[in-house]
Amino acid sequence: MEMIHVRAVSPPDLTGRVVDLLSGDPSVLNLIVQPGSVRHPDGDSLACDVLTGAANDVLRALRALHLDKRGSIVIEPVDMAFVGGDAGARAGGHGALTHAPVWEQVEARIRAEGTYAPSFYLYLVVAGLIGAVGIVTNSQILIVAAMVVGPEYGAIVSIALGIDRGNRSRVRQGLRALLLGFLLAIVVTLLFSLLIRWCGFESKAFSLGVRPVSQLIDSPNFFSFAVAGLAGVVGIVSLTEARTSALLGVFISVTTIPAAADIAVSVAFTSWSEAWGSFVQLVVNIVVLIVVGTGTLRCQREIWRRVGARRARAARQ
Repeated sequence: MEMIHVRAVSPPDLTGRVVDLLSGDPSVLNLIVQPGSVRHPDGDSLACDVLTGAANDVLRALRALHLDKRGSIVIEPVDMAFVGGDAGARAGGHGALTHAPVWEQVEARIRAEGTYAPSFYLYLVVAGLIGAVGIVTNSQILIVAAMVVGPEYGAIVSIALGIDRGNRSRVRQGLRALLLGFLLAIVVTLLFSLLIRWCGFESKAFSLGVRPVSQLIDSPNFFSFAVAGLAGVVGIVSLTEARTSALLGVFISVTTIPAAADIAVSVAFTSWSEAWGSFVQLVVNIVVLIVVGTGTLRCQREIWRRVGARRARAARQ
């Protein structure tokens, strides 16, 4: 049975309305109320389980009471539950909504990805360095490793969420993090690539102009748009459904870090046309991922909104 666990702290004057709301909803199970049991801030403790199919409606109603502002709401996933009574029948009554994403959880996951601690920039730099080694040694395995290490997709989906929710501050923060992060990664990787050239550490094939890995990166074409678009769709869907395996595949599909690394390597080896091609590849991937990510978020919201509206109409008839 799919459900979430909700813990809340309510000021005493609001508790009655919250309890009436929760106790009157058949999708709310195991409601616990402990008056005056909370300190810092003082208030009443409430806990309950909510069937996933109704979770968005219940949470929306709680926020309409301003419980999130005057108290607090904590959502926890429930990995397994054994519930007796008619709870199973209630869960089945939600139909397709049983599998609907809980949007507060989805947005919390995306916001967590959109934090830009010093480690965010460190990962970008390290990923760029790994990518540079993969390019000068013609190692596709190292290019894949650089894609996995790079944290830039978190910033990209955070920007998409900011556009979707009209949060300009989140969009600005994400764009700034991407700009500064990639600039830092390119500069450090450029210095590293100059050292490689000066010491003659590049592979013989690379020095002779045989650069299959670099040519794959610095030649943007229709497939660059197609792969970035498909990765953008899968990335958002995997975040809404918390499918980490699919998200890993997105990291490996997106040519952002490899493009940044190839810009640095190409400049170090004075391959200006390749540097420009990699720059175009980088911009194409970022822009497509943001646009497709925003569109996928909005489409998912609209689809589930219509499913919920259809269920509500059916319940009234």
